[in-house]
Amino acid sequence: MKQELIFLGPPACGKGTQTNMLAEYLGLPHIDTGSLLRAEISKSTPDGIIAKSFIDKGQLVPPELVGNIIKNRLLQQDCSKGYVLDGYPRSLIQAELLEKINSEIDGEKANFKAIYFDIDESILIERIVHRQSCPKCGEIYNKKFKPSKVENFCDKCNVELTKRADDNEETAHARFDTYYRETAPLIEFYEQKKVLHKIDANGSIEEVWDRLLKIIK
Repeated sequence: MKQELIFLGPPACGKGTQTNMLAEYLGLPHIDTGSLLRAEISKSTPDGIIAKSFIDKGQLVPPELVGNIIKNRLLQQDCSKGYVLDGYPRSLIQAELLEKINSEIDGEKANFKAIYFDIDESILIERIVHRQSCPKCGEIYNKKFKPSKVENFCDKCNVELTKRADDNEETAHARFDTYYRETAPLIEFYEQKKVLHKIDANGSIEEVWDRLLKIIK
């Protein structure tokens, strides 16, 4: 049966790491909506050109336009057996759009799961403050929880790691405020549809991975 997996949780809860691993494990495409949108813009597709016009004005890309970009991606052949969707939906409007998209695409009954990463906010703050990333391959590290073998250098590329300017405690709290206001209502939305699965995201990558596999199987 076709597997459709989406992931909910606050910033730095570990979704990116786990979804990358899971997509490879299941042999399904990992669809990162942020990367997808940037790719549309860089290729100057019709949707990308319109999206860029909003971004250049400092405005949010309209939900319908993002939904259209998502739909076009989910229509591709590699999504015929399902997908691992990371970073979407982030609001009730987007969730409703995704339901509509899935109903239009699915020719068979799909196994849809919304997986919520439940984690202590204090741990999230530390993850954000100590986070580093490789500018070449995008690999994420953390000085406290997942340090690179050679300090400040990527294990894969041997490139010096970078730190986002907004990865600080003040900005982290602002991100959480946005998350709880806009995205947290999705938990109730999917609970009511009986497709929500909560996972304890506290602990090591390996511990969370083991918990995730129990939900998927």
